[in-house]
Amino acid sequence: MEFLNYAFMQRALLAAVLVGITAPAIGIYLVQRRQALMGDGIGHVAMTGVGLGFLLSWSPVWMATLVSVLGAVFMELVRWYARTRGDIALAMLFYGGMAGGVMFINLTPGGSTSNLSSFLFGSLSTVSESDVTAICLLAAFVIVVTVGLRRQLFAVSQDEEFARVTGLPVRFLNLLTAVTAAVTVAVAMRVVGLLLVSALMVVPVAAAQQLTRSFAATFAIAVAIGVAVTIGGTVTSYYQDVPPGATIVLLTIGAFIALTVLATPLARRRARALAAAQPGGDPAECAIPASRSGGHGAVP
Repeated sequence: MEFLNYAFMQRALLAAVLVGITAPAIGIYLVQRRQALMGDGIGHVAMTGVGLGFLLSWSPVWMATLVSVLGAVFMELVRWYARTRGDIALAMLFYGGMAGGVMFINLTPGGSTSNLSSFLFGSLSTVSESDVTAICLLAAFVIVVTVGLRRQLFAVSQDEEFARVTGLPVRFLNLLTAVTAAVTVAVAMRVVGLLLVSALMVVPVAAAQQLTRSFAATFAIAVAIGVAVTIGGTVTSYYQDVPPGATIVLLTIGAFIALTVLATPLARRRARALAAAQPGGDPAECAIPASRSGGHGAVP
């Protein structure tokens, strides 16, 4: 535990815990909305913000947040008004974000594309006190939205038309989800990296779905997995001198595989128990993995 004696590791672990909480917290709504790759697209756009931060000598985290939010709003507007050709507009946005980041970095006096590496793949030693302050504030916003509005976000994620009929402000909630995802990207980029953050939004949720169909249980398990892998990846990165982002993502995929293997016999056992309780039932019809069940029916 000697790594706790170093200030940079204390900052990195705090940031890792916050990332482990926030990424799956918003990721569960993206998975329900079939927008699992939204975080990846926002991560590309955030690269322009990082480049602008270097060019203007301003905080890359805050600038990436601003640019990511604008990109997320644009993505929602495209989804609403340009359904037929929206994929082309989004592709230009994503690739333009990457190119803009590289260009702004090169325009920075004394800058080079190597400055982007810590933001693209994560870095422990570069997490500063100002970064931690920004991450804490942004993470608080994500937690308030994803937990405080969980019923409304769940309803919109499940069925937009039904949510609209019940009087919910569907467009506002969709926009808020997109903005919250953008903020989460800014929270996670220092630890996981812009190119890998989407995995931490999606894979813990997919892993949790192997064990439960309840929204509340999936939310809790996904966050627990997120915290475990981010802490584990951060500590492993310190001792083995490997990139933290890649380590965290590989641990997350490992957790998914392990839970999938564990869930298969459990699902069969539940199916046999259900068949025994209902004579004439077909156990094969009951053995449907949670990840294929089409969503979570229970209100959180």
